Amino acid sequence: MFSGESMDLNLTGKRALVTGASQGIGAAVARNLAAEGCDLLLTARNQANLDALKAEIESAHGVTAETLGLDLSEAGSVTALAEQAGDIDILINNAGAIPAGRLQDIAEDQWRAVWEVKLFGYINMTRALYDPMKAKGGGVIINICGASGERPKSNYICGATANTALMSFSMALGGDSMMDGIRVVAVNPGPVATERLIELTKGSAAEKLGDPDRWRELWDTLPEGRAATVEEVADAVAFLASPRSAYTSGTVVTVDGGYCNRGSLM
Repeated sequence: MFSGESMDLNLTGKRALVTGASQGIGAAVARNLAAEGCDLLLTARNQANLDALKAEIESAHGVTAETLGLDLSEAGSVTALAEQAGDIDILINNAGAIPAGRLQDIAEDQWRAVWEVKLFGYINMTRALYDPMKAKGGGVIINICGASGERPKSNYICGATANTALMSFSMALGGDSMMDGIRVVAVNPGPVATERLIELTKGSAAEKLGDPDRWRELWDTLPEGRAATVEEVADAVAFLASPRSAYTSGTVVTVDGGYCNRGSLM
């Protein structure tokens, strides 16, 4: 687990934008980058959570943390965020949550609404900041997708499809972005210990075991009998964003304890 100490990743003085920063993986990434000396622009829909995180980060690490509460599905939000971002070195695309469900469980308008944030939000933020990064001489774009893109399942079809698309987007763009001084990497977290995962697991337990109260039995099938911590994912993201990973682009880094390559009840 992250100790709050710097890993000495040579990120001091860099400026990073983290979307979906109010909780979970996004908040953990923000804490790690702050510990490495990055100034931050944090965005999410929950302004109160952002303000609390800003106060914590500035007190603990002496960096500057700006916040902007907005919904990336709303018209003009990407433009507004890109304008405030200005001269950014690191973009962490992390916003968006997609509900579980089979093909007919999720109505078309809901598919479009959640993809507007998770899929098109990532693409549009990248489009908005790519040329400014190129003009200043380089940068790093990390798209936090999800291991369901590697191991798609019918009961999470909307999320799996979006994550697979984002993996391809990251690999295609990152294949030649280093010619512009920009690295693009996708990070695929497997099961991560968050409230969202608990709710998803309860649904799986109801479907597979007939009892949502037995959801912890499914976690027992994970590597080491547990889900990843947000800090474990955030550590990988911080390293990939740093000059220590300067030759990494156009690839997918999976943080799942081998989950995608083994059998599981989940």
